[in-house]
Amino acid sequence: MQRDQLEKILKDFSRCSIAVLGDVMLDEFCWGKVDRISPEAPVPIVQVKTETWRPGGAANVASNLVALGAKAHIFGIVGDDGAGRRLSEALIDEKIGISGLVIDSGRRTSVKTRILGQNQQMIRVDRENTESIDYERQKSILTLMLDMADELDGIIVSDYAKGVVVEDLFKEVVSRFRKLGKFIAVDPKLKNFPMYKKPTIITPNTKEAESTLGRIFESEEDVMKGGTDLLKNSGSDAILITRSEHGMSLFEKGKAPITIPTRAIKVFDVTGAGDTVIGTFSLGLAAGCSMQQAAEIANLAAGVVVGIVGTAVATKEQVLEHYDLSISHSKSAIIA
Repeated sequence: MQRDQLEKILKDFSRCSIAVLGDVMLDEFCWGKVDRISPEAPVPIVQVKTETWRPGGAANVASNLVALGAKAHIFGIVGDDGAGRRLSEALIDEKIGISGLVIDSGRRTSVKTRILGQNQQMIRVDRENTESIDYERQKSILTLMLDMADELDGIIVSDYAKGVVVEDLFKEVVSRFRKLGKFIAVDPKLKNFPMYKKPTIITPNTKEAESTLGRIFESEEDVMKGGTDLLKNSGSDAILITRSEHGMSLFEKGKAPITIPTRAIKVFDVTGAGDTVIGTFSLGLAAGCSMQQAAEIANLAAGVVVGIVGTAVATKEQVLEHYDLSISHSKSAIIA
């Protein structure tokens, strides 16, 4: 892809509007320094200096969409608690639509707390409920989504297996919105993979693809066979397997598989990289790109966020800058 073509596509993101359905959560980061070991146990003592909070889980997908200039609307569940209010405020600050958030007083807001010392994650603490939401909550979410259908280009299903993405709701979303001509992109969770039938695209990583098929990819041929089998089994239009340092492989109905080499230059933290991939890929589809073009842009955006410690997003400017750096890096490698 040429730079001027990339620039035009990124500019078109500003006219896109996408719904994100899934498990929203609050990401809490405690930043500090480590200079001694606890006398109580052989563990480091982190002296916390700063605390920050960000939308996490499905909400981080929405953050990625907004960072790239698009409109995002989040649909999910939060508790009637301080974390839920903090998360809602953070989403509003980022100009993410929250009319699709359903408040459930019997459920706590999911919070993931990461303790970091010298910019290295020491431990993560999760506070959450993972029970499946009931029929009434499913109905509320679906109704809110359908009320907004005319404004949307497509739906991202961001499943973290915390109970929001359940089979009945998923089937209804796919059936209703595909009939309306909207794409459905799924960022999967292994335990729920059997339910993902007939969306537009599913974006598993290598481990998820292997586990779903019950076999290890020991060669490139194994990856090609695996992606083809997932495509057939799911009834989806496409499968995009993200493969870490091996880039990503795209499988489309009626087309030969394509592998796109990684554009990452430095890798510090893969937290949230999957959110960036599916968000950017979906914006590519909404902007009229082919799936291959959308995958190439998603690959660039992922290369940005893995070079940042903590949950991060990529802006249009950063994607363009990374494109330039990756081209320069490739030329230097060839010369060397």
